[in-house]
Amino acid sequence: DGAALIDVETAETIRMTVAEAEALGMQALGRIGYPENEARIITEHLIDNALCGYRFAGLPRIIAIAEMDRTKSPRQPVTIVQESPVSARVDGGNNVGYIAALRGAEIAIEKAKHCGLAVVGVSNSYFSGRNAYYVEKIVNEGYVVMHSATAIPRVLPIGGKRPALGPNPISFGFPSAKGPVIVDMGTASIMWGEVLLHAHLGIPLPEGVGFDADGNPTRDAKEAVRGGVVPFGGHRGYGLSFAIQSLGLLAGSALGPGKGTDFAFVFVVIDPKLLLAAGDFETQMTEFVAHLKATPRQPGVDEIRIPSERAFRERALRRVQGIVMDRAVVDTLRSY
Repeated sequence: DGAALIDVETAETIRMTVAEAEALGMQALGRIGYPENEARIITEHLIDNALCGYRFAGLPRIIAIAEMDRTKSPRQPVTIVQESPVSARVDGGNNVGYIAALRGAEIAIEKAKHCGLAVVGVSNSYFSGRNAYYVEKIVNEGYVVMHSATAIPRVLPIGGKRPALGPNPISFGFPSAKGPVIVDMGTASIMWGEVLLHAHLGIPLPEGVGFDADGNPTRDAKEAVRGGVVPFGGHRGYGLSFAIQSLGLLAGSALGPGKGTDFAFVFVVIDPKLLLAAGDFETQMTEFVAHLKATPRQPGVDEIRIPSERAFRERALRRVQGIVMDRAVVDTLRSY
């Protein structure tokens, strides 16, 4: 397409086509025990993460899945255990979140189609991946959505020596006349998948984010895996993380082994037509984005971008250019 390569290859990396990366993911997941239909669901999510520029959230997550104790435990079908016309609490059946959270998103869409509003919580699951993946699917159906996820403790509260919060991402999605607009952010100073990838590759963490098992600062990712990281933005990130952890209780996080700090996923889905005439929200959202991007720019700034714009552009480029992966990750996936 004439565009400069978005990823630079080195002796430690390898470029793969999307089809090659998909085959690698499917094969690795099959060898660790996933049937083809489930492996495809997980792989499609991971490949989309990689295409959008989230290297740690791509196929390296299969390594984390393989090493997770829950992967070795029995799994049951994802089921609804409590329900109303506008809500559902879902038992994920100890399935990985790529499967269980996707089913939660599908249930939320189904209920929103009938009622214009849906609240769905999913628990008894783990590793749901990138919030924006589910949010984009819901927005493509014409809905406004908020999605939050909690996890087992990885994040130290302000002043604490041990983790008590999950990385706790939150995502918002809005339909517009030009496609989905997605805001997706974690509340930890570094996403846990990045910590795991740093540990696997032996790369030091940034200064000030990691702490060892005794609560001492460390840049050694392997030590941080045994300890934790801090929230972003000091007390503001801590407060937001606390709120997301509390939302997880609605989804059933306290029903798991973590006593309130287990994995849980919440979807709140709203049909804009509940409040505005059909099409008004999409038009207004488009106008808002155009107004924001037209803001006078500071010297040296070529463009004002909105959330998700960078990821969507990179996805289009990487579909053509392929995905660059660390050889150590590829070698590990091939060894299963």
